[in-house]
Amino acid sequence: MHILTLFLDGIGLGENDPEKNPFAVADMPTLHELTNGKRWLAGTGRQESDRAIFIPTDPRLDVAGRPQSGTGQATMLTGLNVPKMIGRHYGPKPEAQTREIIAEHSYFKKLVKHDKKAHLLTAYPHGLLHDIERGKTLRSSIQQAAHESGNPLFTVEDVVAKRALTAEWTTDMWQKYLKISDVPEYSPREAGQILARVSRDYDFAFHSHWFTDRVGHRGPFTKGVELLETFDAVMAGILDEWNDDEGLIIVISDHGNMEDLSVRHHTGNDIPTLIIGNQKSVFAENYSALTDFVPACDKILFGL
Repeated sequence: MHILTLFLDGIGLGENDPEKNPFAVADMPTLHELTNGKRWLAGTGRQESDRAIFIPTDPRLDVAGRPQSGTGQATMLTGLNVPKMIGRHYGPKPEAQTREIIAEHSYFKKLVKHDKKAHLLTAYPHGLLHDIERGKTLRSSIQQAAHESGNPLFTVEDVVAKRALTAEWTTDMWQKYLKISDVPEYSPREAGQILARVSRDYDFAFHSHWFTDRVGHRGPFTKGVELLETFDAVMAGILDEWNDDEGLIIVISDHGNMEDLSVRHHTGNDIPTLIIGNQKSVFAENYSALTDFVPACDKILFGL
């Protein structure tokens, strides 16, 4: 039994408004089939289908202000209400107190300590990794949680060997903007197939995508639609390879943003959690907030 988590930064459940919400117009047949043909919107509510359970999830955690990535991701990967612990939502990167909490309570670290295999399956270009190592930029909370396990972040070489994917799933953006030409080319659906296969090497595999949050801040609307349709194709590839008996696929976020492109800041909306696999009801029991992710994973991986 293993878990593959697919994280999309900054996606919430917004209004059914085709002028400002890409989720209201994007063609997402794979994901919509899992939610009984319903779009991922504020009015969708909890859905249960043959393969999946969809749960609107609270990222606010009884803390005033708009949820942020630093504390939201830290909450997700520690099981603790980090915004309440530090007294505010904070981001995009984790400040010192949040980093201390992650260092002690990282779920990646906990799993490795208990002889489970856990890894962040997102690879990063050498330039970014160099900047992190020399202190020019902080790790995100997700990267920090993975770092605390003692496992190195994946690199270009891991993409070449198909041990990891870029944050954008395919290598198109690396080739176009970073001029990294020695990486394989594959479609979004093929990327999903690779991700499903690689995840079988781990008890807990996690892929982190960030560009949805950037589009939420900067637009344009058409790019938001394109990202969602690309992700739907990635999901189709994952499901091509996935046996629902082998474990769970979890789709999750940290806060709302891209569901309302009429503004350029985060929202206070619920976020989606999608759970796929035969143990979905076990994971979903009493699940309602971002703090519930780690305890729900524990039920699957440790039988707690």
